[in-house]
Amino acid sequence: MVGPTVGERSAEIAAEPTGDFFYGRRYHVEKTRFWGYIRQPRQSWSQAKLVILREDKAKCPDRLPENGPPGQRFAFDNNYEYRLRGYYTGKTSYEPNSNQFLPEFMLTGHEVLNRQPGWLFRPDDRYDPYRITLSPR
Repeated sequence: MVGPTVGERSAEIAAEPTGDFFYGRRYHVEKTRFWGYIRQPRQSWSQAKLVILREDKAKCPDRLPENGPPGQRFAFDNNYEYRLRGYYTGKTSYEPNSNQFLPEFMLTGHEVLNRQPGWLFRPDDRYDPYRITLSPR
């Protein structure tokens, strides 16, 4: 996963606008149902939380069939960066395929910010679509 240097990423985060929203990075691993990582503005990705989205108020950006054509199926947006509107419900949900209890985030809106933001936690990140390889340290 290529992308900016650590210094460039830190400077980008420090200069982010703040407001009543979150930054999210879609992270898809086959057979899991978590959505990805969410953090507050100007907060490091190392502090982001892996979440399960509640879609009662808005559908997630990739709400498409899992067996659709390439580019038009569930998780087509892996590693896209979003501005997300919503809130943490205070509840956790069990994600059985990764054996994790994860916070629930009620999504109320979203917009794509970057379709190729590069690495997430470290420049040496390695993505594997079949197992969880990206986590903050």
